[in-house]
Amino acid sequence: MKIQFWSVGKPHEAYVKQGVEEFTKRVTRYFPADWLLIAPPKNAASLDGQSLKKQEGLSVLQQLQPDDYLILLDERGKQMSSPELAMFIQQRANESAKRLVFLIGGAFGVDEAVSKRASFTWSFSKLVFPHMLVRLMLAEQVYRACTILRNEKYHHE
Repeated sequence: MKIQFWSVGKPHEAYVKQGVEEFTKRVTRYFPADWLLIAPPKNAASLDGQSLKKQEGLSVLQQLQPDDYLILLDERGKQMSSPELAMFIQQRANESAKRLVFLIGGAFGVDEAVSKRASFTWSFSKLVFPHMLVRLMLAEQVYRACTILRNEKYHHE
């Protein structure tokens, strides 16, 4: 199974880039993993929030493969503990999912078509975080889940 981290928006900012790269590299000890940064449309500044979500959604949907397991990060999703995330990832591996795609939407969220395509909607918290921090937290939490699956010492209960 391959893990892909997708984020709509600009490239990683310097203050998170090193951490994102480090935790992504750590995840690759367990599963092939990488990032896809989906650039906002060129005319983003002239679009209202709904139109922007629709255009970003089209970009996301065009890049998804039919058998991708899409996990949408959204504050209205289901919350999980780190051990629950580990079991969730293990279940997808047991189901022979080819690609597990974690998606961080744009500044205004995601279009309804993307929400409907999502296999699961996950919430880190009811709080809203800056997208750049979510990238770092996502990579770290997936790494933590991998260490839990292998009974390694990174996670302490």
